[in-house]
Amino acid sequence: MPFCTLHFALFTYFYAFPFAEASMASPILLLPMPRRLRRRPGTLRLKNGQFIRLLCSRPAELTGAAVVIQAALQKNCALNWNIVAGPGGPNNDIGATVTLNPAFAQPEGYRLAIGPDGIAIMARTAAGAFYGAQTLAQLLQTFPSGLPALAIEDWPDFPVRGVMIDISRDKVPSFSTLCALIDKLASWKVNQFQLYMEHTFAYRAHPEVWAQASPLTGEEILRLDAYCRARHIDLAPNQNSFGHLERWLKFPRYLPLAEAPNGFDCTWGHFSYPRGLCPIEPRALELLEELYGELLPHFTSRLFNVGCDETLDLGTDRSKAECEKRGKGRVYLDFLKKIYRKVKAHGRTMQFWGDIILHYPKLIPELPKDIIALEWGYEAGHPFDKDCSLFRKSGIPFYVCPGTSSWISIAGRTDNCLANLRNAAENGLKHGAIGYLNTDWGDYGHLQYLPVSYLGFGAGAAYSWCFKQNAGLDIAAALSRYAFNDRAGVMGQIACDLGNVYQQAGKIPNASRLFGLILKTPDQTKPFENAAWRQSLLRSLAAIDRALAPLDASRMECADGELVASEFRNAAALLRHLCRAGLWRMERKAKEGCALARELRSILGEHRRLWLARNRPGGLSDSCKRLEERLEDYKFERVNSQKKKVLPRIV
Repeated sequence: MPFCTLHFALFTYFYAFPFAEASMASPILLLPMPRRLRRRPGTLRLKNGQFIRLLCSRPAELTGAAVVIQAALQKNCALNWNIVAGPGGPNNDIGATVTLNPAFAQPEGYRLAIGPDGIAIMARTAAGAFYGAQTLAQLLQTFPSGLPALAIEDWPDFPVRGVMIDISRDKVPSFSTLCALIDKLASWKVNQFQLYMEHTFAYRAHPEVWAQASPLTGEEILRLDAYCRARHIDLAPNQNSFGHLERWLKFPRYLPLAEAPNGFDCTWGHFSYPRGLCPIEPRALELLEELYGELLPHFTSRLFNVGCDETLDLGTDRSKAECEKRGKGRVYLDFLKKIYRKVKAHGRTMQFWGDIILHYPKLIPELPKDIIALEWGYEAGHPFDKDCSLFRKSGIPFYVCPGTSSWISIAGRTDNCLANLRNAAENGLKHGAIGYLNTDWGDYGHLQYLPVSYLGFGAGAAYSWCFKQNAGLDIAAALSRYAFNDRAGVMGQIACDLGNVYQQAGKIPNASRLFGLILKTPDQTKPFENAAWRQSLLRSLAAIDRALAPLDASRMECADGELVASEFRNAAALLRHLCRAGLWRMERKAKEGCALARELRSILGEHRRLWLARNRPGGLSDSCKRLEERLEDYKFERVNSQKKKVLPRIV
């Protein structure tokens, strides 16, 4: 049979009548689940030595998709298939064909057919073909001995499906860690990646700012940009440009640019250090222009996230009179527009966090119409519906930006994470969001390990691809298979269950209460000392043990499986320690304090080892600082015990 006829026959075989869900055997699990999937009887037995053929006017565009298929065949089936292009040559040795068809409706959509005559992927663009190849790769992982006959028609809900990771508080991942994460995200059809920066790019004229941070260099960004492009991911630059600049403003050279050089008071409390730029200081814009001029040429993306969130000190000092005269919202908007003009001059589309402008809804229509607002919120009940409607009514393009709920938690907050991600997807679709940017932060020492965030990354990728088909996804099973490659199928459930330990101690916004035992001294936790708090700590201990119990039975075949297991063990060890520390604070027994000190030193040692396995050394000392302060609590207890003093009750 001529090849083109074979290709047509495959698609006719599966697409001649409407799609309907059918269960031929066990249900197929993919991440994300496709929009439409139909099974047919039969299995395709794959043979060694076949070919992957590329059919389009520029076959090189499909090389990325072909390489994904080739690697999956080798890894999962031990089969070697070469890649060829064009219709020439014999046809009986063609195992798979990848075709571009400009008539296909969806830019990032694809059709995948597996039948008795082979495999066929058709897409309108190279990106769509790449996503079809990723789906096929997951099928090869699940069915290495023979692929089920099926047809998939698939395309995304959101044009942009992004992930942003925090590399400023305090982890800067190694280059290899970033590449491995990008590969994982690409397999889940994520197409935008951002690295949140405050001080972690090696600006050549500002070495004092990043000297201790192990920053990314320009060369590394160029290499990372190329790595992302090859996987149809847009690496968008991200440099906060208003608030969150304390790592700059602590140096005398930059202090004159600060809004509140001597600190300030706000609704969050007292800050003893400067935090943000002064919007009426001309030299602040000059600094930003210098930074943009150096940073942006390293990125091919036409986007630029300038941050401008949480400007807590705005109007508290140098701009106070101006804010009282014209209004704080107006002063904020005017500075934002000045930044916008700088970004526009560099040929980029500006993104900014939308939290501040939402306090002044009457000013939203004055935003430039080609700006992109980033509507963020990290709790299950965040008002995405209300906030998105404000941007939509004003004609401002916007993303919804939920989060992984991993930060300030150690092991995550599973139920909150999933509800937050669903909320963003549902209301983003309702109000016409053009993107979905899933965020992963590192507040207070970035004490969560990277695999803790896989749950949020995977779920967010699924919900943003096709919410209807993925809202009820068995995320634990999907993670076991496609994040951890665990043949025992337990690792995903461990991640989910350990991430739900936070509920035992009582819910608080944007954090877990157990994490608070790292941030607070024994004096500061005294209000929690009661029978209910004791019981919550005991429940937490039991929940940790239950969650981690299956870990030894896991069979992770991913390259970093042993490291993943160690990371979850140390996360659980720190959670257990915090529970025991909370109980100790209620009784202050010297012997137990000494034992806790030894335990925490061991956890800290392992934390340092695990940090360096994936990340650069910069920021590690800052990450450990708060845990080291808790060691001092135990030291205080031991010294006073040796002196045989009667201790006050410190809880």
